[in-house]
Amino acid sequence: MSLKNIRPCGDFRTSYKSDMSLFQDKKSFFFVLLGIVFLIFSPLFFDSYIMSLLIYIGFYAIAALGLNILVGFTGQISVGHAVFFGFGAFASAWLNNKFHVPVFFAIPLAACLTAAVGLLFGIPAARVKGLYLAIATLAAQFIMEDFFSRASWFTGGVDGASAEPLKIFGVFFDTDEKYFYIVLFWVIISFLIAANLMRTRDGRAFLAVRDHYLSAEMMGINLSKYRILSFGISSFFAGMGGALYGHYLNFVSIEEFNIQLSISFLAMIIIGGLGSIRGSMMGAAFMVLLPEIMDWLTRSLSGTSIDNMLSISDAIPFIKEASIGLVIILFLIFEPNGLAYRWGQIRAWFKLYPYSY
Repeated sequence: MSLKNIRPCGDFRTSYKSDMSLFQDKKSFFFVLLGIVFLIFSPLFFDSYIMSLLIYIGFYAIAALGLNILVGFTGQISVGHAVFFGFGAFASAWLNNKFHVPVFFAIPLAACLTAAVGLLFGIPAARVKGLYLAIATLAAQFIMEDFFSRASWFTGGVDGASAEPLKIFGVFFDTDEKYFYIVLFWVIISFLIAANLMRTRDGRAFLAVRDHYLSAEMMGINLSKYRILSFGISSFFAGMGGALYGHYLNFVSIEEFNIQLSISFLAMIIIGGLGSIRGSMMGAAFMVLLPEIMDWLTRSLSGTSIDNMLSISDAIPFIKEASIGLVIILFLIFEPNGLAYRWGQIRAWFKLYPYSY
């Protein structure tokens, strides 16, 4: 039997080139490319409601990706990610309204400004970790919320700030079908940046800091540098997602970026899978679709005997919020590695069948 006909049993690499590849095999690359092509043509057969959900998944996935780099890849913790998401939204609107920077360029510039703020708030990470770092990031959440309410020159204060729709060569991207392509473009760019970052020296340093910081320090890795840098990179992606969010709604309010949104971002990376690039996308999709599924379920039960007994129709807002907390608890108990790990197990089972041991 020729060696070419032998089916490999397992996932192994025999060279540095294959170990550093973005995709495990050609099939993975083909399916990713097929998915992108499908999304490009999706506005042709999806209505505005579905396109709106895809847009929300897009900019939440970018923000969750940043948090995953911080928490999943570097082993830090942040419970104030929402304010960096909000800072990106306000920064992009401010650059466009105050300095007339085109929206297409204001979005990445806002991400860079958010990264600078993230580096500033990441300084405590050089000295503290664990619960103490969580408290420090919680303080950052409240500090930035107070800044949003008082800095009327930047955020518009309690009145909020208007965010102009994106325009390229005279074409306004002011509908869901058009704006989806802008979000898709930045999603692809962001995930390519993150995937390549993990293949670099800095990316491997993040993993070393996460796995065993004492060993990393003995190897010559500057712990303070990479802990602070991870906050900056995390804030960059949060600012990118926030800027896309602001220009999609055309208005940014200070009330939206609270601790509840920060917890939702944490839920995205826990459900999707800590330390997984694709897990950030899976977690964002899950968290965006979960309230919609719960809303559909409660409305389906409306008027039934179950509704008459439990008064489900009157408790729809509570059910939506409670379902998020319940799902987090269930994932922590039964699937702590997240959806990305389970998807990998399913793929491995099909790949190795009938010798899936």
